Amino acid sequence: MGSLYRALVSEWLGTMLLLATVIGSGIMAENLAAGNMAIALLGNTIPTGAILVVLITIFGPISGAHFNPAVTIAFLVRGEIMPRRAVAYVGVQVVGGICGAVLAHLMFELPLIQESTKLRTGMAQWISEFVATFGLLATIFGTLRWRAKAVPMMVGLYITAAYWFTASTSFANPAVTVARSFTNTFSGIYPEHALGFIVAQLAAAVVGAYALKWLFAPTR
Repeated sequence: MGSLYRALVSEWLGTMLLLATVIGSGIMAENLAAGNMAIALLGNTIPTGAILVVLITIFGPISGAHFNPAVTIAFLVRGEIMPRRAVAYVGVQVVGGICGAVLAHLMFELPLIQESTKLRTGMAQWISEFVATFGLLATIFGTLRWRAKAVPMMVGLYITAAYWFTASTSFANPAVTVARSFTNTFSGIYPEHALGFIVAQLAAAVVGAYALKWLFAPTR
């Protein structure tokens, strides 16, 4: 039981630090970019990719470093995590994400709880989230299959790239999506638009779990 508690704290803390980085770097980037959206996005992208490498490296041995309900659900569909543990992981990930948003606001002296007004909706956005999430899972499961020690770097590199090749800037994570609906800053998403992102992410989790298990199956 002690190991489960440590794993849950790891998932909560890792997700919180991830969101504090995503939102905090977005605030800093927008403040410094003087209206240049490309520079602002770059300033948001690099810290996010970098912190993923760090967080997965330090928390991976404790919990697997999911920090993402889509990842946890994919492992559940593949039969690689028990249902009760998966439910607990998802719960602490969502709570951790919201805590990360609050922490970012606290560091930048902003109202702690906000409602985003940033509009992100439409088919292009939803397709982008499906692709971003499927690609993330392909990165994770493919790297676990061929070079497991490289997972932290590969995930960080993938998310860095996906920020720029998807129309949605690659949320790829339901906990991230929920948390970003609580910030009316550069990284935010209008709460009513979050559902479309989450549906696309969860669909990709299920499809990816089956498709990638077949694709990366051991050869005989």
